[in-house]
Amino acid sequence: MRLQNPGLTLLEWLTIALDAVDGARSVQRALTARPIEGPVWIAAIGKAAESMTLGALEVLGDSCQGGILVTKPGHAEPNRFQRTGIEVHVGGHPLPDAGSLAAGERLLKSLDRLPAETQLLFLLSGGASALIEAPVSGLELAELRAINAWLLGSGLPISAMNRVRQSVSRLKAGGLLRHLGGRSVRQLAISDVPGDVPGVIGSGPLVPTSDLAEQVGRLTLPDWLADWVARGLVERGTPPAQGPEIELVATLSMAKAAVASAAESSGLTVWRHPELIEGDAADQGRALARTLIGSAPGLHVWGGETTVRLPEPPGRGGRNQHLALAAAIELAGRDDVWLLSAGTDGGDGPTEDAGALVDGATLERAERAGLDARVCLEQADSGRLLEASGDLVYTGPTGTNVMDLILGYKAPSLS
Repeated sequence: MRLQNPGLTLLEWLTIALDAVDGARSVQRALTARPIEGPVWIAAIGKAAESMTLGALEVLGDSCQGGILVTKPGHAEPNRFQRTGIEVHVGGHPLPDAGSLAAGERLLKSLDRLPAETQLLFLLSGGASALIEAPVSGLELAELRAINAWLLGSGLPISAMNRVRQSVSRLKAGGLLRHLGGRSVRQLAISDVPGDVPGVIGSGPLVPTSDLAEQVGRLTLPDWLADWVARGLVERGTPPAQGPEIELVATLSMAKAAVASAAESSGLTVWRHPELIEGDAADQGRALARTLIGSAPGLHVWGGETTVRLPEPPGRGGRNQHLALAAAIELAGRDDVWLLSAGTDGGDGPTEDAGALVDGATLERAERAGLDARVCLEQADSGRLLEASGDLVYTGPTGTNVMDLILGYKAPSLS
């Protein structure tokens, strides 16, 4: 079977994947299956905070006694929550900003003042590490942003980045547990991290990490950052021994399964790749393209989260665009292969695009605009080229965040 419009079909399957891990529906399912009785106060943090909160309100109704919602600019409409008692705050992403610090202090003060009988519902999704923060003593915003900027350009995996962030935070790695006051707590999360490790999702505000010092000690950090980590670990001390169970309501595996089922229903052969796509984005883009070229006809479903070591100064783009451009170089001149790589949150790095959908003619279209793919790849300027070639994918905020989804289609021969 040959798809009539492969590019359009891949975009439709991306939508199916996003629907399967929608924040509102995922939270509704969890709270309907196991209801919360009595007054509830909500703390929703992350890129999917609005969607998750709306899902919770559908089930909780009048039992919601207020809360706090912290997300990215443009990811929430405050007017939706005027009658709920839920405060909407906007933090910085991918770098924390003054709004992130204000949201962190507001959360701590609110928790300290809540009635003892109030139950807490935490709704956590990707992006929380930057969106809300309460740094250790002496760490000012400029230094905090410098730490995060270094991490984002370091090429370190997300788990390692979050261990560093945890070391200099009063909130992360179980730091928030000190402010719960013995109240009943329910924690629902959308996972955006490899292996769905609870302590890495949003840097684990309710998940104590007993070996944090040991883990971060294995990393090679610049002296100025290692000094802040050492000071932060001393101030943090020993966190409480245990936090509440974390319930995963949406994961990358769910999104991949939804795409695979849709493609199989269309009569396609589907390869469900269980391994996470990690490491250098360009290396992975080339490797996935070669797999696609050497494959029998059908759909390949991958997922994960790659990294990009940024040059100075970097161009425009994100890891999905970087991966897609590297793949496009390998696919150049072919008329039987397409590859889509997109962030399930609707964003890719510091851009407004989710990623890109490339094919064998991407480079030809870019060359007509006067752009060289290899130069743009070296300069981490994939976004500029992919805009010129017409291959960027835009979804807007999706209400979820389960890492990146990569779909590759190989068409059968026309002969």
